[in-house]
Amino acid sequence: MQQQPYLPALEDVPPPGIALVEELDKLLLVQLRDGRKLVGILRSFDQFANLVLEQATERVIVGSMYAEVPLGLHVVRGENVVLLGEIDESRDPPASLKKVTEQEIRQAQKAEKEQEKIKQSMKARMDFLDFE
Repeated sequence: MQQQPYLPALEDVPPPGIALVEELDKLLLVQLRDGRKLVGILRSFDQFANLVLEQATERVIVGSMYAEVPLGLHVVRGENVVLLGEIDESRDPPASLKKVTEQEIRQAQKAEKEQEKIKQSMKARMDFLDFE
């Protein structure tokens, strides 16, 4: 006999938009479509999930290093949000990441991009080989 999936009672399901109400005034991590990660306090939102983040920073991670780039008061268009969640400040950031300055992380980003460019160039040159 096949087990039926759990379905919550209708009264247990919050109406659309209520989930974000519970996140107001909390420190959130917001993942954007372009891969950027923003951290800030959710101050407001609308029916399109446009967000207003106060004390926002962009968290840039390269390898085992990260930096917080200050953005201030920031509006995020809802269509660009992939996911968001509350940050447990006692566990943030993970111990495996080392905090560096914005200048250091930008240099690391540049080096990473150059390395990726070289890798793509080498891959294009070796395209005639079949590695499978």
